[in-house]
Amino acid sequence: MKITFVIPPEPTQEAPAERTAGCTRVVYPAPNIYELYVVAMLEKHGYDVSYVDFVYDKQTTDDFTRFIANDASDIYYIWSVNLSRTADLQARDIIRKAHPEAYICFLGPGATYFTRLYIDHARDVVVRGEPEYTALEWTNAVRDGAAWNEIKGLSYLQKGTLTHNPPRQPSKSFDELPFPARHHLKGREFHNPKLKLSPYTTMITSRNCPFKCIYCVPSSLSFARELEYRSEHNRKPPISYRSIENVEAELKELHEAGYKAIGFMDDEFIWTEERTAEMCRILKKYDFKWGCQARVDTITEPTARMLGESGCLYVDLGIESFNDEILKYIKKGITREQIYNAIGLLKKYKVPVKLNILIGTSPLETKETLRDTLRQAQKLRVDQIMFNIVSPFPGTEFYKLAKENNWIAGGEYTPTNVQRESILNYPHLSARDMEKILYRYNLRYFLSPYVIWSHLRRFTSWSEFFHALKALKIKLFG
Repeated sequence: MKITFVIPPEPTQEAPAERTAGCTRVVYPAPNIYELYVVAMLEKHGYDVSYVDFVYDKQTTDDFTRFIANDASDIYYIWSVNLSRTADLQARDIIRKAHPEAYICFLGPGATYFTRLYIDHARDVVVRGEPEYTALEWTNAVRDGAAWNEIKGLSYLQKGTLTHNPPRQPSKSFDELPFPARHHLKGREFHNPKLKLSPYTTMITSRNCPFKCIYCVPSSLSFARELEYRSEHNRKPPISYRSIENVEAELKELHEAGYKAIGFMDDEFIWTEERTAEMCRILKKYDFKWGCQARVDTITEPTARMLGESGCLYVDLGIESFNDEILKYIKKGITREQIYNAIGLLKKYKVPVKLNILIGTSPLETKETLRDTLRQAQKLRVDQIMFNIVSPFPGTEFYKLAKENNWIAGGEYTPTNVQRESILNYPHLSARDMEKILYRYNLRYFLSPYVIWSHLRRFTSWSEFFHALKALKIKLFG
């Protein structure tokens, strides 16, 4: 039985969807290790799997159509997020027309939430939530001609009726999973402008976080996991951790494969000082340059020192605002004082800081609070600031608030690129206002002499400079 994972091309004039973070369009390509976990799981159990990325290869819908016409896979897998929905449903229709007997299986948060949109045929299926074991069990059932009704986390048509099997409980640990099937990326180069070093890959050591930010869309894997768990329990799923030994085994493998830089995709990388110390020890042992995401309230002096001594070249801090009332409204669980304290500690130990700021996270936001946020952020002289506009993603508390208060333009969520567009209209702050503010703030920040000079002096090669310049051009101008 032949299985092919496809990343379909974007059929519109927009940049393709970024399928790992899941809520933006591609600024710089990154390997989707979430679906590569599923690939590895299937390969571990003896399946012949191909992996075809039409986005990385800059191929068109015509290229995709020709490929499908000449292919003969029994199952096609597609990892889908909200922004990729148009591309993925078009891909489904192209596959179905060429191969009526093929199975098409969708994974990811887009298919987990909007399940009915993805299933249009008896051989269309959706693996909801955490995918590895559901995908394996379903693939085995297809191979063996077995029934599907006992496979948890699966949705499909049964005699024309949409059927949702009971949810699968998320794993408490994923040590037992094989490492992502990165061998399918051979010949492809990925670059992270924040690390300025390659070969580069991504990695995770935990899944989900326990915090309650009302707007939060974590990584696409965590969001799929959360959407599925909430449907039954009405709360966030438990966090899954990998053991230190399992993490070290993967880092050793990456080191031996020649990787030099790693971006950790954990929703929260820093949990305890003890765990962080072990992570930093291993990363230093194998001489990786790396970066991660963290909350400001996890940055202690010992933690900041460990990061600085172990090759950490960026920490992404989601702060959203410097206004304590807004932070309280959005249930961020941090204060302005904690933001300043964390940034001060990281700068003390020479750890580059990136601030993630969301415009419009609450109705308390005004043009003045936004101006104050920009002023405060610029004064801090951090290494990078990323401005985006909040979006009311279905499945979040913010979506419910936006629906109840008629804040959504057109009345319902539509997939939106948070790097550039808004579908929110507050009575005193319109979508157009927020789009103008976003564009103006990005220009003022990225084109400021301080930012230009501070980044130029860190590049070690022309290649990394041009990759970063390309990413900046896409970020600012599309």
